[in-house]
Amino acid sequence: MKLQLVAVGTRMPDWVTTGFGEYQRRFPRDMALELVEIPAGKRGKNADIARILHKEGELMLAAIPKGNHIVSLDLPGKTWNTPELASQMTRWQLDGRDVSLLIGGPEGLSPSCKQAASQSWCLSALTLPHPLVRIVVAESLYRAWSVNNNHPYHRE
Repeated sequence: MKLQLVAVGTRMPDWVTTGFGEYQRRFPRDMALELVEIPAGKRGKNADIARILHKEGELMLAAIPKGNHIVSLDLPGKTWNTPELASQMTRWQLDGRDVSLLIGGPEGLSPSCKQAASQSWCLSALTLPHPLVRIVVAESLYRAWSVNNNHPYHRE
């Protein structure tokens, strides 16, 4: 199974690239974590946010291979603790499809991305900066993988 993180935003600060890369490289080949960056729409004083979200959503959905299981990262989603995420990851593997996880930009995800998602995952009730979410998701997924594979990374 391949995990695909589709995220709005390019040219992240070095700490984001380094943090994400640290967890990305830890995944085994049979469960690679891929990052697809979608350019953020230009936001200014009089920006048409609805139009920007729509365009970002189109680009995100176009980046997802046909047949992937889609999970949105969104506030109304389900919260999972580590064992629950590990169980969820096992269900994804048994499903036999690759998984695409969607991270929106400053205003979140477009309605079309939310509709396309089979599941919605809420990392926290707090509003998190979207660059930081990349690192939190990568670490959380790696920790869930480590639970499922009795890897020493996760200790109770």
